[in-house]
Amino acid sequence: MISDGRLDAAHFAAMAAAIHPQLDFIHLREKQRSARELLDMTGKLLLAGVPSSKLVINDRVDVALAAGAAGVQLAWHSLPLSAARAAAPVLRLGKSVHSVQEAEEAGRQGADFCLFGHVFPSVCKPGQQERGLAQLADAVRVCGIPLIAIGGITPANTGLVLRQGAAGIAVMSGICSADDPLAAIRAYRRAVIQAEDKGGEGA
Repeated sequence: MISDGRLDAAHFAAMAAAIHPQLDFIHLREKQRSARELLDMTGKLLLAGVPSSKLVINDRVDVALAAGAAGVQLAWHSLPLSAARAAAPVLRLGKSVHSVQEAEEAGRQGADFCLFGHVFPSVCKPGQQERGLAQLADAVRVCGIPLIAIGGITPANTGLVLRQGAAGIAVMSGICSADDPLAAIRAYRRAVIQAEDKGGEGA
């Protein structure tokens, strides 16, 4: 799950506490928060019982290290992968990519995984052209590292995504904006398990 930056820290921590057993990772994408505010938010998550091993912090290598998070997600404006690796060798480094070429570069530069999207039309990216399943499959083929797909993914199309070779899925509004986030996550989890049973790769 990727946070959408719309919930206050206490509300998000309470939600995360209830749903994290169904999740592999919680990616805090809180661009509006300062480093201090983001660290405070991670503290609330930890106090609520969310394991630090499930936390991925967007962009901020310093906050990820201070919080004892599992990893950091690097964007185009973040530290270069080589600099992030030198500064934080204990972190798993993810790279956000938006093309087949960027996916290949992320693998070549030593990212541990990449986040590729948006695959389908997404409410988070209004008016922007989706990459589609063909580009997703090509990105998986060339990147050489686990690729997590994002963007417009629903339980209904999860199987299609995983059958392209994606190592997993990342979801923002499908969970954060759901009336019942736990029910939403369970629906995604069932879709992943069904895809695994049919030969897709898991999340």
